[in-house]
Amino acid sequence: MSPSLFTWTAQRDFAPLALAGGEGAWFWDAEGRRYLDFASVVFSANAGHNHPRILAALRRQLEAGVVAGPAMAPAIREQAAAALARHTPAGLDRFLFTLGGADANEHAVKIAMLATGRTGVLCRARSYHGATFGALSFSDDPRGLPLFPHLPGVVRVRDPYCFRCPWETRPEVCVRECVTEVETAIAAAGPETIACVLMETVPGTNGGYFPPADYYRRLREICDRSGILLILDEVLTGFGRTGRWFACEEYGVVPDMMTLGKGITSGHAPLGAVAVHERLARHFDDHVLSTGLTHTAHPLSLAAALGNVEALEAEGLVERAAILGERLAERLCRLARHPAVADVRSRGLYACLELRPEADALATKRAAFARGLYLAARPPYLFVAPPLVVTAADLEAGLDIVDQALEVRS
Repeated sequence: MSPSLFTWTAQRDFAPLALAGGEGAWFWDAEGRRYLDFASVVFSANAGHNHPRILAALRRQLEAGVVAGPAMAPAIREQAAAALARHTPAGLDRFLFTLGGADANEHAVKIAMLATGRTGVLCRARSYHGATFGALSFSDDPRGLPLFPHLPGVVRVRDPYCFRCPWETRPEVCVRECVTEVETAIAAAGPETIACVLMETVPGTNGGYFPPADYYRRLREICDRSGILLILDEVLTGFGRTGRWFACEEYGVVPDMMTLGKGITSGHAPLGAVAVHERLARHFDDHVLSTGLTHTAHPLSLAAALGNVEALEAEGLVERAAILGERLAERLCRLARHPAVADVRSRGLYACLELRPEADALATKRAAFARGLYLAARPPYLFVAPPLVVTAADLEAGLDIVDQALEVRS
């Protein structure tokens, strides 16, 4: 048994993948078996494995210095912030750097509480914001069940999940009960008690669905009327995953805060961030920002973020994801013929195949893995999320394997 403890699993029979290396959209194990990565590790390696620009940025920072505290400002801190600000929505140009996505969500909620003097948090029922205790409290996810009770003061609403609408409405007659429920929940709790609304712009492993086009615009209006801050979690969908730098761009909405992680360094170093709107950040000109951790804004992680943004820019990877995403969407329509598939949905290089209840998503994942394809699966969902550097030929080849794996399991 390994001396390391592995998360989300019992240890006795767990056999971790013996990762030995990787390049681009591929990785290989200690025995030399190569796998096409259709999960971007954990939806994080947007620029692929061991990207040379990111590695070069890390080497430069190793020479410049890697030991710094959160109250220190090495040059890399301002450089990384400036690079991020080139692409975050207008006004979201102040950054609190964190250890990862989960604590970015916790820090964002703390900022909302400090700025509003309120303590309530409104979230969605299918949300997942990370595995720290606070982030699990803001989530409503089976992974948090062993740790109940969670933090108090969390209000939940149902999801704008159009394929399995909680209100069982048809698209042609939908009057957005999902939006009305948010307004009703705020009124019931008392608007003066709610500090923020925290939502994944596009949910991750709890369904990979895409809210209606006007959902966030109407949500923005509700928040503005009640003095509630809107936080959009872009940990999974940021940095080109959906064919845009950030998924909220598709909805034409600028939140008060946006939380980042995963693709911020393409998995080359641990880092997260809260992008804070300038008008909100000004509150802390004269008020203490009462949050922080020892290793936030670590120079090596910031260097990885800078190299990552430069790689995405120089190689046009975000635009490329949008183009390849069109081909992915076409192929998904063909995969929908399988009896096991209930629905397919995608944006850019982020796709979800929702399988029928009787299908076995994990068995399909294993069948694909045996053919050299690494997929993410969380029953009843299979996800297709390759690195943005994937070639068109490898994308087609990987989708052929998904097709074969579904055939085996159908």
